Amino acid sequence: MAFEFDGEKYARASRPQREWGGDLIGGLSLRGDEAILDLGCGDGALTERLAALVPKGRVVGIDASEGMIRAAEKRAGENLSFVRMDIRDLGFREQFDLIFSNAALHWVKDHERLLRRAREALKLGGRLAWDFGCAGNCANFIATVREQMARPAFQPYFVDFEWPWTMPAPADYARLAAACGFPDAEIAELNRDRHFASAGEMIQWIDQPCIVPFLAHLPESARPAFRQAVIDQMLERTREPGGTYFETFRRIRLAAVRQ
Repeated sequence: MAFEFDGEKYARASRPQREWGGDLIGGLSLRGDEAILDLGCGDGALTERLAALVPKGRVVGIDASEGMIRAAEKRAGENLSFVRMDIRDLGFREQFDLIFSNAALHWVKDHERLLRRAREALKLGGRLAWDFGCAGNCANFIATVREQMARPAFQPYFVDFEWPWTMPAPADYARLAAACGFPDAEIAELNRDRHFASAGEMIQWIDQPCIVPFLAHLPESARPAFRQAVIDQMLERTREPGGTYFETFRRIRLAAVRQ
């Protein structure tokens, strides 16, 4: 399922994602006339940056969340547009020179379908530039939320819960990319471990987007207690002597070309 996010809150809490995305954009070599698709564009901050780099091209940002698209549409311009669309429903045919995605694709469960649809959407010679969570990502949050889900007070609500993320090992993803038409894909694992400057910064990140799928599965009456239990345990688990808070961030960086 697709989850609903608050685009404005995400914009305030997404400094790590913007940093990773800026690094990903910095590695692109663009002529200025490309057609670009941004998968999981969020609040549109990075999509807007891409549009500025292709003044003679066009950029389309898609996201399944109405709240994200509502925030992103404030950035729309002459060569920049946004569409509410689930990534799973991609149906483009040879329209894009570049498909970009940052900090979004670990929310997609079926990556075989994703890769095949992305290949169909690329022009011949078009490329992918993706960054998303891989094995080892957010280890503290995942351990914490699993422990809270197993508590007697919350366990009955999660009996039929579907885990929201796909975080593969890079070697496994390389094999999948090859099987889906990208035999020469370059895949690297990046260590982006982070020391949050304060408890408040950590809590913002927990609230948007990490805890959203879990709260959505709970009745409203149980959400405040679950959220507070996760926050309390996370702050205790990740607190460092200097007053910062640590979390692991491990990323897959994928570069591939449609041959």
